[in-house]
Amino acid sequence: MTSDTLAPVALSNHGPHLSPIVAGAWRMGEWGMNVEQRVRWIEQCLNLGITSFDHADIYGGYTVETLFGEALAAQPSLRSRMQLVTKCGIKLVSERRPGHAIKSYDTSRAHVLASVDESLRAMHTDHIDLLLIHRPDALMDPDELANTFEGLRAAGKVLHFGVSNHTPSQLALLNNRIGLATNQIELSPLHLNALTDGTLDQCLDLGIRPMIWSPLAGGRLFKADDETAQRVRTVLEALGRQHQVSVATMAYAWILRHPSRPVPITGSQRLESLQEAVAALSLPLAAEDWYRVLEASLGRTVA
Repeated sequence: MTSDTLAPVALSNHGPHLSPIVAGAWRMGEWGMNVEQRVRWIEQCLNLGITSFDHADIYGGYTVETLFGEALAAQPSLRSRMQLVTKCGIKLVSERRPGHAIKSYDTSRAHVLASVDESLRAMHTDHIDLLLIHRPDALMDPDELANTFEGLRAAGKVLHFGVSNHTPSQLALLNNRIGLATNQIELSPLHLNALTDGTLDQCLDLGIRPMIWSPLAGGRLFKADDETAQRVRTVLEALGRQHQVSVATMAYAWILRHPSRPVPITGSQRLESLQEAVAALSLPLAAEDWYRVLEASLGRTVA
């Protein structure tokens, strides 16, 4: 792996520079790590060249940002070596948020400002590098939200903004008012919607690198009783033997092959899993091999 391969990448003209692989912390609450172990995990990511960490206020039932923040409080020097991404806009019913009566979406000024302040407090930081609206809000006022973003930027609390799980029209509505850095979306050899619904086309058109969540289909790729997963895995295994890498690395390489230049997010505490993702950055994948994986997922030749 060369230093150029792991060099930070600009998400867009309006975005931050992130590492080309991002460490996802959404399952940190399930990992059973003490503070020292969380510090060590962060250090392992940084040593691999993974300098960006993905969060959301709701992860772990509103606990993961705090767990991560405890590690930063224990080792404050780590903050200057990383970029923090977090999301807001989903309201879950939780004892940690007693004011939430039902699950809903909220992009109001009051909610976004309160969410940002809580994330800053939880993660023991004075700024967020990239804030994303987690899910589309049917009641979003795009002018109000753009003004809220501008205020957060002027205050130095958030440096860049984007969205997650937004359709092309939803992204355009906000992007016309304030330049967005990215759309964080689901994509994997088992989840193909973004290839055909215009999402990745829009990213290419706007020069926006999409961030990719669940690149291994949430583990479904490795399920023995899933017929589609079996077909895809068979092709990835064959390609993996050819390139001498794992199925996971081939799955990451399949995502990275798209010309929108995706930035995948890992979801594992295991050092080996992080290394598998990093290995894909230097793995060339021929167009016909990319289509072999697509064909296996579709269960037919392409139309």
